[in-house]
Amino acid sequence: MAQTGQRQKKASPARGGATRRRRPLDEQGIIPILARAVREVENAAERGAKVSPSNRTKFQVAALLVREERARVKDDREVPESERTEVLKRLDGLASIMAKTAARDTSLIALLAPEAKVSDAAKALRRDMLLASGAELEPDDLLIVSEPAPVAPEVAKQVVPKSVKQAQLANPFLAPDLAALTPPAPTAGRLSNWELIEPLFRSFEYGAGGQAASMSLPETGSLVTPGGMELMRHQARLIESVRRGHRTFLLADEPGLGKTAQALMAANVAHAFPLLVVVPNVVKTNWAREVQRWIPQRSSTVVHGDGEDLDAFADVVIVNYEILDRHVGWLGRFGFKGMVVDEAHFIKNATSQRSRHVQSLAQSIRVLHPKALMMALTGTPLINQIEDFRMIWKFLGWIDDKKPLGRLMSALEETGLTPADPGFFAAARECVIEMGIVRRKKVDVAADIPARRIADIPVELDDEAARSIRASEEALIGRLVERYRRVVAAREVPPMGIDHDLIRLVASAELEESKQASGGDNVFTMVRRIGTAKAVLAADYTAQLARNVGKVVFFAKHIDVMDAAEAHFAAAGLRAVSIRGDQTPKARQEAIDGFTNDPEVSVIVCSLSAAGVGINLQAASNVVLAELSWTSAEQTQAIDRVHRIGQELPVTAWRILAAQTIDARIADLIDSKAGLAARALDGSDEQVVAEGTVQLQALITLLTEALTARAGL
Repeated sequence: MAQTGQRQKKASPARGGATRRRRPLDEQGIIPILARAVREVENAAERGAKVSPSNRTKFQVAALLVREERARVKDDREVPESERTEVLKRLDGLASIMAKTAARDTSLIALLAPEAKVSDAAKALRRDMLLASGAELEPDDLLIVSEPAPVAPEVAKQVVPKSVKQAQLANPFLAPDLAALTPPAPTAGRLSNWELIEPLFRSFEYGAGGQAASMSLPETGSLVTPGGMELMRHQARLIESVRRGHRTFLLADEPGLGKTAQALMAANVAHAFPLLVVVPNVVKTNWAREVQRWIPQRSSTVVHGDGEDLDAFADVVIVNYEILDRHVGWLGRFGFKGMVVDEAHFIKNATSQRSRHVQSLAQSIRVLHPKALMMALTGTPLINQIEDFRMIWKFLGWIDDKKPLGRLMSALEETGLTPADPGFFAAARECVIEMGIVRRKKVDVAADIPARRIADIPVELDDEAARSIRASEEALIGRLVERYRRVVAAREVPPMGIDHDLIRLVASAELEESKQASGGDNVFTMVRRIGTAKAVLAADYTAQLARNVGKVVFFAKHIDVMDAAEAHFAAAGLRAVSIRGDQTPKARQEAIDGFTNDPEVSVIVCSLSAAGVGINLQAASNVVLAELSWTSAEQTQAIDRVHRIGQELPVTAWRILAAQTIDARIADLIDSKAGLAARALDGSDEQVVAEGTVQLQALITLLTEALTARAGL
């Protein structure tokens, strides 16, 4: 509660500053917003039932803000006495209504206590109310920092999953790779008494000379991968560098240039298995999928929670930052021969827990395998200042807290220069770059990559949402199977095997009923629930993209998904505009102009139906499809808002799919329909599915798969 109080006091002066334009008292500031919230809770309490959790949150936040506003008005000498009296009178009226409401539902009384716990939802609502009132909040007040939930004692301690114990028993003697140990850097060199870390940072400010920060990479003739896919030329050149012995990389390519594929292929060429991959939660399922695509001869495992379903015998172990604290112990002793840190700017804060864990793991891996493959992947290695390089360079083993290490120190010595000499900055910068900084932009490699491509990003829904959606899918499948079996049972002669004509009839009947129903477990409600469940995950991925490459177009089908995304962008400190169906032409054009011309606007949130045609958004080259359309044409139209005449960069559409749901099937069907269009209009020989709507084909696929599984075929 003390922390919340500090944030409240910090925000108050912004609402009461002398420069604020005063409006008529009836519509001024926070009071009208509080009045609406208080009346809503009062009405709920008058109905006799217990007040819902959302209204309890409103009640607590209203109480907090009434208390804050009272203190602000009393302390603000700029407020005229007559206005102060009127505001305090209105606040007393709100307090009186809240007291009567609490008398009806006495469980609300506990929320009025100064020591009452303030949930993350309450903090977010407080922020939103203040923003709606016109308050100008400090950056710290815009972000809601979640307090860790209480955990059981056994979870709070380090865990060692059962599978890890089995792997350790199978290989009890893990000896360090002493043969690979590199000799230490000379202790008494010309630069040994110079402070070098800060000059190295400054070399990236003053020593550029117009040159890009990307190491020299060899050419290569081979583009083929074990998965039968083909690397692009810029990817293959990095892999060739690994083949020739380079082992540390800050891979800072723009999104869409295949950093994940490069990291996995680098590990394959370097024989850096087992490989540890540390990633943000939103992309860890995608990493497992990419292992299957690029190096299918290798296995992967994703660490969830305490690692109960972990396969410690896998070649690639994927873990997200948020649970490193539970697993850092056994991970450091496991004997990894390589480590990849995705979105490496996450570790820039030296005092953060995740940065400390990553550095500890990197140090442990280098002790056992001094020539381990170490890769930091990020499109934005610098967020605010050159100092952001420090933790990434330390992870890669280029520096420690005080000085350059090993090869970097030797390279600096070989320049023959000191920080006092002309030309040191340029030479030092080149030394660091050749340690393994690789930075390519889309415009640099435009000839290597398709003009337009779709990349699927599978995400895992949170446990509760995933369970609910899977239960709905099972209920739908069960209803389809039962309907099919009833028809088969009524026939005099049962079919031999699966009757595909009957499957189509059953699916058609289900679809017609679903169109008439407003609820229940039908294909339409299920897809909408999936869209809502992945809204924040899609927005989080979009925010990462925006920080890496600039402007991003975010498409969604439903208003609630758009609302959730915009709230997430605001909380993340990103400015966004939107295009919706209920806008006036003027508001719509202002949103487009803002996105196109204002460098502060990072994201435009678009309705698939309202923004799918007739607008130009080519200020961006990245599109996020948060929800799937029912037609390939609608998807194509959305992408073509960016992929238009005049677009100078290749366009990447990032399609967010909910793992282990019907989402992936629908995506495949949309792609099949795109093949139909290619065959009909472009002369393509691509095979396509039978005619019919995507909705119908989705139901046919569900029923066919279920019947095949039950028949053991």
